[in-house]
Amino acid sequence: MFEKYIAVFFICMVPLIELRGAIPIATAWGLISTENIPQMIATYALCILGNMLPVPIIFFFARRFLEWGQDKKLIGKMCTFFLTKGSNAGKKMQEKAGRGLFVALMLFVGIPLPGTGAWTGTLAASLLDMNAKETIIAVMAGVLLAGIIMLLASLGVLGAAGALL
Repeated sequence: MFEKYIAVFFICMVPLIELRGAIPIATAWGLISTENIPQMIATYALCILGNMLPVPIIFFFARRFLEWGQDKKLIGKMCTFFLTKGSNAGKKMQEKAGRGLFVALMLFVGIPLPGTGAWTGTLAASLLDMNAKETIIAVMAGVLLAGIIMLLASLGVLGAAGALL
């Protein structure tokens, strides 16, 4: 059982998968169920922790790495692509959000769709030169929201609500 918790924790750290993939896996492995609420809460907290652990590292070092790597032979094109793509996407988000950039970042991270999440949101915030504290709080709120959505979806609550409506 301990190995499953460790695996779920590390799955939450994987870009693009994050807790959006870890919570359904934890449910399939029996770590999340309505029959054992304390275990479900512990697994949810573990997923949040695993998803948030890379956030400060991404915020403070990803941009530096991409800027450093853009003139390197093997990784230059990829780094330039991510810098350009992230910068353009960040500017568009900033234009649309205006003063609501905190809420926009939280919702971007919180809505569990492919390509959104803590990794992408933190990198975008870094490229927009957002405040570190504000970024971490917005990403944390988004991860909590995504976790709740995925938890409800994994337990079938959202499917049941959809059937009623």
